[in-house]
Amino acid sequence: FVGLMYLMVTNQGLTHVFICTMIAGVILFVMGLARIGSFIRFVPQPVTAGFTCGIAITILLTQVRPFFGLTLAGKEPPEFFPKIAALAQAVPTVQWGAVVLGGLLLAMQLRWPVKWGRYVPGSIVTVIVGTFAVELFNNLPWTQGVAGLRFETIGSAFPKVREVLEEGTMLDRLPAFALPFDISSFSFDKLGVYLAKLSGLIPSAFTIAILCAIESLLSAVVADGIIDDRHDSNQELMGQGVANVMSPLFGGIAVTGVIARTATNIRSGATSPVAGVVHSVFLLLVLLVLAPLALHIPLVALAVVLIVVGWRMGDWEEFRRLPKRAFGDAAVFLTTFGLTVCFDLTVAVEVGMILAAGLFVKRVADTTRVHTMSGDYIRREHGAQLEVPQGVIVYRLFGALLFGAADRLDTVLRRELRDTKVVILHMEEVSALDATALDRLENMREKLLRNGRHLILCGPHTQPYAMMEKEGFLDLVGQENVIGELGDAIEQAKRLMQSAKK
Repeated sequence: FVGLMYLMVTNQGLTHVFICTMIAGVILFVMGLARIGSFIRFVPQPVTAGFTCGIAITILLTQVRPFFGLTLAGKEPPEFFPKIAALAQAVPTVQWGAVVLGGLLLAMQLRWPVKWGRYVPGSIVTVIVGTFAVELFNNLPWTQGVAGLRFETIGSAFPKVREVLEEGTMLDRLPAFALPFDISSFSFDKLGVYLAKLSGLIPSAFTIAILCAIESLLSAVVADGIIDDRHDSNQELMGQGVANVMSPLFGGIAVTGVIARTATNIRSGATSPVAGVVHSVFLLLVLLVLAPLALHIPLVALAVVLIVVGWRMGDWEEFRRLPKRAFGDAAVFLTTFGLTVCFDLTVAVEVGMILAAGLFVKRVADTTRVHTMSGDYIRREHGAQLEVPQGVIVYRLFGALLFGAADRLDTVLRRELRDTKVVILHMEEVSALDATALDRLENMREKLLRNGRHLILCGPHTQPYAMMEKEGFLDLVGQENVIGELGDAIEQAKRLMQSAKK
C-alpha cells in the first residue's frame, strides 16, 4: 500500500487520495452487503500457499539489511531484483556486531518457552533485551569509534522522525476530525464539474478497494489456517469499508488487514478479534506516551522479530511435497510464489487464479465423456428385454458439460449417422450444464432436424433439466421427447421412426 499511496499522492495530490479512500470504503461496504466476500473460499490451496510463502520471503528479504547492519549506496529498492543487487553490493559493509547480537536475539526468541509466551511474548522480550544491549554498547567508552559495535536504531536511521518526536509535535493531541474537502464552497451550479472530477477518481478508488479486499481476505484465510477457524468474509469487507471511510476523516490513508501483523499477533498468543483492539490501543499508547523511547529500539531487534514471523508463516512443507503434486498444481504454486516475491501480491493472486481456473476447466473437461451404448451393454445394464432397433443410436454422457468440455458433443455430430434416424442422449450422469454446452445441444438438434432426424433426451435432472427448461430448449425438443427411463426413450424412438415411414 505504501507504494500505491505514494504514486497516487504524487499524481493526484493528498486530498484526492483521501477522497479515493473514502469512495473505496463505500465500495468495500457494498461488496460486503452483496456477499461478494464469500468468493474467497474459491481461492485454491496452491494459490494460498504460494502467496503465503512469497510474502514470507519478502518479509525475510526486507530484514537482511538491518540484521547484517549493511550500508547501502542509496535507498533500498522495493523491487526484488534491484534489492538483491543492492544487498549484494553492500556485503563488504557487514557490521559483525549486529550479526552477533541478531544471532543471539534470534536464538533467544526461537527458544522462548511456549508457556511463557502466552503471558510475555518472545517478540516483546527480544525488543526490550535488544534495546538495553544496544544502549549499553553504544554508551560504553571503549566502543566509541570501533567498527562493527555501533548499532543502528530507529532514532539514528530516521532523523526526521527523531526531530518530530523530540519536538513533541506528534504528542500534543490526537488527530482532529476534518473533511478532506471544503463543503462550504459546494454549489449545484458546478455539479457537473464535481461529477467529472469524481469520475476521474473512481479507477483509483477501485484499485484501493480491490487491493484492500484481496489483502484483507487473504490475511483472514492465512489466519484461519493457523488457528483452525473460519472467518466471515462479508463482515470483514464491511468492517474494512467503514475503516476506510473513517480513516481519511482523521488524516489517515487507506487501511487493510496485513498478513505479517496478523501472523505476528497470532504467534504471540492472540485467539480472538479482541487482540486487534488491544493492538490498536497499545499503538495509541506508544504514540502518546512511549514514542520517544521507541527511538532507542535497534533495527536488528525488529529484524529478528520479523525474521521469526516470516519463517513461521511460510508453508515450507509445500516445497517438499512438490514432486508428489500434480504438474498443474505445482505450476500454480510456483507461479504464485515467484510473482509474489518478484512483483507483488495483487499480480500474483490475479495470475494464480487465472492459472487455477484454467486448470479447473481442464480437469472438468477431462472428466466429461461421451460413449456409444451398444445393444449388449444396454441389455446387460437395463434389462434383457431392451432392444435398440436399427436406425437408433444411444450416447451416454458423463460428467459436467461446461464450456471447457462442450466440444465433446461435437464428436456426436462427427459420427457416421447415415443410417441413423433417432439420436438418444442418455444424460442421467450429467451433473451440470452451462450456456456453451446448451448452445452445442441446440446446434445438434438443428442439424439433426435438417437431415430428417430426431433428438431424444433421456434422464436429464436437477441443474441441467432446470437450465434447459428455463432456456426453452425442452420445448424445442418437444416434451414428448424428454423421457426419464431409457426403455421408454427407446420406445419413443420406435414410434418416431414408424411415424416417419407413414
